[in-house]
Amino acid sequence: MSVIEDLKGLAQSAMQGVMAKAIALAPDSWVPGGGEPDPLIRSQHGHIGKPLSRLDGPLKVSGKAPFASEFPMEGMVYAAIVFSTIAKGRIGAFEIEAAKAAPGVVAVMTHENAPRMKPPPVFMSAAKAAGGDTLPVMQDDIVRWNGEPVAIVLAETQEQADHAKSLVAVTYAAEQALTNFGEAKAKGTKPAMFMGKPLHDEIGDAEKALSGSLLSIDATYTSPRHNHNAIELHGVTAAWEGDRLRIHDASQLVAHTAWSLAQIFGLAEDAVLITSPFVGGGFGGKCMWQHQILAAAAAKLIGRPVRLVLSREGVYRVVGGRSATEQRVALGADRDGRLTALIHTGTTAKTAANVMPEPFILPTRSMYAAQTMLLDVQTVELDMLSNTFMRAPGESVGTFALESAMDELAHELGMDPIELRIRNEPTKDPTTGLPFSSRHLVEAWRRGAERFGWDRRNRVPASTRDGEWWVGMGCAAATYPYYRMGGGAARITLTSDGRARVDIAAHEMGMGTATAQTQVAAERLGLAIENVTFNYGDSSLPGIVLAGGSQQTAAIGGAVAAAHEALVKELLRLAGNASPLAGLKPKEVISTNAGLAKREEPDRHESYRSILARAGHASVSVEAKAPPPLETQHWSMHSHGAMFCEVQVNAITGEPRVKRFLGSFDCGRILNPKTAASQFRGGIIMGLGLALMEETQFDERSGRVMNPSLSDYHVPVHMDVPEIDVIWTDIPDPHTPMGAHGIGEIGITGTGAAVANAIFNATGRRVRDLPITLDKLL
Repeated sequence: MSVIEDLKGLAQSAMQGVMAKAIALAPDSWVPGGGEPDPLIRSQHGHIGKPLSRLDGPLKVSGKAPFASEFPMEGMVYAAIVFSTIAKGRIGAFEIEAAKAAPGVVAVMTHENAPRMKPPPVFMSAAKAAGGDTLPVMQDDIVRWNGEPVAIVLAETQEQADHAKSLVAVTYAAEQALTNFGEAKAKGTKPAMFMGKPLHDEIGDAEKALSGSLLSIDATYTSPRHNHNAIELHGVTAAWEGDRLRIHDASQLVAHTAWSLAQIFGLAEDAVLITSPFVGGGFGGKCMWQHQILAAAAAKLIGRPVRLVLSREGVYRVVGGRSATEQRVALGADRDGRLTALIHTGTTAKTAANVMPEPFILPTRSMYAAQTMLLDVQTVELDMLSNTFMRAPGESVGTFALESAMDELAHELGMDPIELRIRNEPTKDPTTGLPFSSRHLVEAWRRGAERFGWDRRNRVPASTRDGEWWVGMGCAAATYPYYRMGGGAARITLTSDGRARVDIAAHEMGMGTATAQTQVAAERLGLAIENVTFNYGDSSLPGIVLAGGSQQTAAIGGAVAAAHEALVKELLRLAGNASPLAGLKPKEVISTNAGLAKREEPDRHESYRSILARAGHASVSVEAKAPPPLETQHWSMHSHGAMFCEVQVNAITGEPRVKRFLGSFDCGRILNPKTAASQFRGGIIMGLGLALMEETQFDERSGRVMNPSLSDYHVPVHMDVPEIDVIWTDIPDPHTPMGAHGIGEIGITGTGAAVANAIFNATGRRVRDLPITLDKLL
């Protein structure tokens, strides 16, 4: 019997209970606001699941899509930031006269002349808080990290501002800073908190179970700091219009930033307008940092619009990234490979002013059934730039440790690593006890193994050569939680000529949101794609939507569902007694063929045009808020994936190359296969960077990032990226809007471990310290 046949048998056995439960729940049963089952899971009009090309594609390739740093403003000046060169201390004095006298310079802003502002509200401290930390921005002479902005030069051109910046001299009174991870650990750690809850779970006595296990592995895995490197630099164009602040921003959270800036400057929330129609990549880094605050303050100081675009170095100095981790994973198992103990603990760094430890135990909470479990994250606080969310925070590096350990255990057992994972597939969430809303990971393993040709893998490490190259295959599981944050609201405006506009303060960062959500709206309204407009990226629009946590699709979907429900009610009211729809209740009708019809009698139909004409209206507009995300209280909800990698490692130089990669995903209903495939591949490419090259080189003597450029901080380029194949189950989750899960971050999870496990299979060398560079393979 082949490995593939073994997997099919295991899959069928493991899936019986899960599938029976899913079938019993009925795959059309997500109920927004307590109404009828969600028709989008069935896809009535053919828009959902269609591989539609991005609607904003022509604008982008023709250069007509305006980004934050491209909005012209009358009388605008350009900004350049002077960054501190010490990690802790005080500013002694400035020498700015030469800069002020330089050609084109309008002003130099420091803490001595900056407008008075309140500290930013840190993210998660309030519903709309957006700050990366709680530190005051240019309000005093204190230096808190190496790279903190200490002055900003404003000039008529960017070149003039950059030149004048070089003429600013700053003297410091340096103080002893804590920038060494080891020294900080020696001083003691603190329990980590994430989203207001402790990063700690304990089931039974895992240490005792580990010591009594027949087979076990116990290893330490490390990952370095990582920095954000979106193609579009962080840019902002800010202007004051009287007491009103207008900002064009590259943002993942326009409503949050508007509210937060209002708090900082003492304004009413509606006195701040943030627009962000196009963003050239976000991944967690395009939130509110000091540059937006500084631009607004500088514009207020000189009474003119200000454009501030961070240099590539500036992004490393001002925008947080992923902090380093040191993780212990210990697994105990019986002879059949069933886990008797699962321990995942360790330490990560943060600052005292932010709330974002790297939560690396998150994937372990739900991945495997184990008799006992101990999960814990400790933190140390360093004098450095505050870290933040970076694509799949926690899961990306947490799965590297967990899934590498599972591969080590499989090798110790002499068992196929996929078989080991399936034998430990849980029937319910191991830590919460909640049933899974949808979990078809075994199906993803089966399909992926067959497509990848897993049965051709040689189980004996360092036994396959192709000339001077060792060849090996590895795999790893991927997971990312389903989120749907509260506050989602949307407005639908329907006109008598059968056109609709959806307004919501959402975001398009290149992932295809505008396209997929146009498809969703067209599906709900029964309209052609070309008759629907999705309007987003403006803080004056309804909703508090964040493009992060892979939850924006569900948040928008829930809001649009609620608005559509309200629209149907209003249309039935306007239709009146003369309509063929007279007497029907909202749950009895569907939107179809540019109108409404009775569910069971499609001929009992009236067009939107007819309804509005009878009522004497040129248009109708409704706004509604999505119901609270109560589904997450009743179900354990996650996206899943099975990741497969084939590598080559040069026997002479140690150079590792990824030859091919396959991601097999279980993420609910796929709304647009074309944009989804791009998201999956993009995540995998970031995972390849995490595995093989990405590393922020942090000088622990000075607290300074030493490689703040794409010349020295390596990310994958075209020559580094192999053929990437992606497949998915496309099984709707009955408990989410549209049956869909988030897909933005699942691709990076498990990828690092799949590469590391393939390298072990190729060479017999186990690398537990990221990135896996050739010096670790020689």
